[in-house]
Amino acid sequence: MTTTHDTPAADPWAEIRPYQDDEVAEVLARLAHDPELLNALTRYRLPRLSRFMPRLSRILASVAIRREVSNVTSVNDFQMRIAHYMQRMIRTSTDIFRVEGLDSLDPDRAYLFIGNHRDISLDPAFVNYALYLAGRDTVRIAIGDNLLKKPYVNDLMRLNKSFIVPRSARGKRAMLVAYQNLSAYIRHSILEDNHSIWMAQREGRAKDGIDRTDPAIIKMLTMARRGKSRDASIGEAIAELRLVPVSISYEYDPCDLQKARELHAMQTSGNYEKSEFEDISSIVAGITGHKGRVQLTFGTPLTAAFHDPDAAAAEIDRQVLAGYHLFPSHYLALQALGEAPDLLDLSEISDADRARFQARLHTVPDELRHWWLTQYANPVLNKAGRCR
Repeated sequence: MTTTHDTPAADPWAEIRPYQDDEVAEVLARLAHDPELLNALTRYRLPRLSRFMPRLSRILASVAIRREVSNVTSVNDFQMRIAHYMQRMIRTSTDIFRVEGLDSLDPDRAYLFIGNHRDISLDPAFVNYALYLAGRDTVRIAIGDNLLKKPYVNDLMRLNKSFIVPRSARGKRAMLVAYQNLSAYIRHSILEDNHSIWMAQREGRAKDGIDRTDPAIIKMLTMARRGKSRDASIGEAIAELRLVPVSISYEYDPCDLQKARELHAMQTSGNYEKSEFEDISSIVAGITGHKGRVQLTFGTPLTAAFHDPDAAAAEIDRQVLAGYHLFPSHYLALQALGEAPDLLDLSEISDADRARFQARLHTVPDELRHWWLTQYANPVLNKAGRCR
């Protein structure tokens, strides 16, 4: 049998890596005829037509997709189309986007950006946009396979340089093999491809506003190096990956109400069941919803000084919290909860800030207000070391 680039021997990461340029045309053709994608698009863009004339609405959506990607022949072409929409999104839904720390990082070196996680798609999208504005290459994005249950979502994410983090493998042995493969891919991307990566500091979004690194992430990242060289220290494995903590701060989270609803459900019933299209709805809400001011802060690379995953995780936490910018919404939420008055800094909060905050709070149902306020107040407490 002839070996192709799709076989594991030639391409050990074919099932998890982003798509390559020679795969783009086939994937785009598949997307233009994917019934689930066409249905999703028409539900959002042509709701009445999709209800009464579903077949026609799907045909129109397919034509629109093919027209939109007619000149897209590479991953870079696809991302440049996204950059156009990203610029428009920032213009219409973000008051200010500020970036700090990027100019201290070597533009010719790959980094493993490990950041706090508030929004499924926006966190890495803002990192990419900052890199794009600085004339640097965009990152490969780690995304959990739990978000890729729909084939068209898998295709879209991998076209946008996402690679898959296995979370659904069954059994300890299967998970170990999957994470060893993932660790090897990340190491290869940084050291061999010189291609930067973004990943979250822990699984899932920080719905309660408390940013904290999971040391298991550090263990996974260092598996490949330590598998190659048994005498390699964790510190050496960390240093070669050039881990850079990244903080993203949103004045307002477009998904805050949905997060409050989930936190309330977990507290009252111990369980929260996502609806079929909830992750997709969260992505759309994050992109289109008002975010106010946004700040992205790049930290400094971790050195070989860390001798265990917990110490490395603690340093990531330190840098993420140091770089996290507190907005009026955070202080006003803390004030509304009546907690930690000594941490309140209301000196730069204007009447307009208060009015905007109250107008938003007014739309939150009474039973969700505590959880809504908590996710904004917790960053103030966390920076002060007062979150358990």
